Amino acid sequence: MDLNLKKEQLLKSLQGKLPSETILSHQEDCSHYGGDWTRMTGDPLLVFLPKTTEQVSEILKSCQKIKIPVIPSGGRTGLSGGAVVTSNEVVLNLSKMNQISPVDTLGRTVRVQAGAVNEDVHEHCAKEGLLWPIDLASKGTCEIGGNLATNAGGVRVIRYGMARKWVSGLQIVTMNGDIIELNRGLEKNNTGYDLIQLMVGSEGTLAVITEATLKLVRLPQKEKVLFFSLPSLQAISSFFESARKGPFEILAFEFFSQKCLSAVENKLKRKSKLQKGAQFYVLMEIELGIGVEAEQKLDDWLNSILEKEFVQDGLMAQSSEEKKEVWSLREGITESIALTNEVRKYDTSVAVNKTVEFVTEAEKLFQSMNLLAELYLFGHFGDGSPHLNVVRKDSADHKTFVQDCERFEAELYPLIKKWGGSASSEHGVGLLKKSWVEFSRTPQELSLFKAIKSAFDPQGLLNPGKIFSM
Repeated sequence: MDLNLKKEQLLKSLQGKLPSETILSHQEDCSHYGGDWTRMTGDPLLVFLPKTTEQVSEILKSCQKIKIPVIPSGGRTGLSGGAVVTSNEVVLNLSKMNQISPVDTLGRTVRVQAGAVNEDVHEHCAKEGLLWPIDLASKGTCEIGGNLATNAGGVRVIRYGMARKWVSGLQIVTMNGDIIELNRGLEKNNTGYDLIQLMVGSEGTLAVITEATLKLVRLPQKEKVLFFSLPSLQAISSFFESARKGPFEILAFEFFSQKCLSAVENKLKRKSKLQKGAQFYVLMEIELGIGVEAEQKLDDWLNSILEKEFVQDGLMAQSSEEKKEVWSLREGITESIALTNEVRKYDTSVAVNKTVEFVTEAEKLFQSMNLLAELYLFGHFGDGSPHLNVVRKDSADHKTFVQDCERFEAELYPLIKKWGGSASSEHGVGLLKKSWVEFSRTPQELSLFKAIKSAFDPQGLLNPGKIFSM
């Protein structure tokens, strides 16, 4: 059927069921919603901006009847093309569904709509001394629905784990318009399959998440932010081992290369206060016990660390403003690299004790290929999640850069498989990682994936072509 005819049929089917302001039909209005942070984009047939779960249900029901594919989206901060329009699909954007309910301080939960912004949820819960512990560099823009659909990680995975650990209830809408409550926020429910965990990380291919009951924890009572320069990856590993034995709880353990720091300093005009630079840097956030004794133990540990050869310089932020300044160096990396030149991102993961060997081998592989690109290394060292960023040199055009990345990928993903790692640690699969899923998943697993997809969405209309092809 002709696309324009389908468009007319869909609009007619929804007439009187949706407020006019929830529908965008002009190309200039819709184009904004066709892509994500990958800079990949497409032309949506229509864009829907529902405000209620019932409106989502009506939209999906009508789309299934007319056989129009749907791309669910939110803040569109994804880095794998999971919310990208490829074939004039309809976009279902949930950003208008951003309500946050009062915190349940007794049960330590909060109910939110899928479009609630991550940072807004943090601020809302902090008023009650509580925290939803998924903390991301994109927290000011990314939304809870997307956080759950991609099983987001972030900087505090070492302490709290991934998003899937922090949800006890979901409201979802299937492609046929059914509204289903999963688990109803129960802490214990041992009555069969856990469909919440099936939804988390499914990237909008099975159903649309419209609301979530999030589990909360107490805010850390006494946080310290420390920043160090180190000469090598092996030095980072030695330092991490010492930190694991330190008199504190590690909340975050991030690393990045001198190239990353230079990009942040040059593009965003931020500055490190360390006196001695190095090849690599570590940002560590810790939770310290209360009292003078805890402070003295930290001072003793710091003195012992700074005396060792694997640390070249270090500082501890002395105020909330200094904490923000140090964190801004880490959080500004993605933006500054994007401002440097065209970039291809690889969010890999391996076992923590294999991180140094894997990254060293990946770096050697990159250098041996003589690509017209540079490698920027950063990521979450504490949970074995190094991010490899390939950035185009000015001497290469776009076509050459794409070819170079494809050459590198053809060697990188077998290397990930060799080290027993994953092709996507936290960004999801989307479009960009589809070809490489088989290096992280067995044929038997992929067969089950397809069977599950068919059970939820037999016509393959919901976020089609993402993660795998049917």
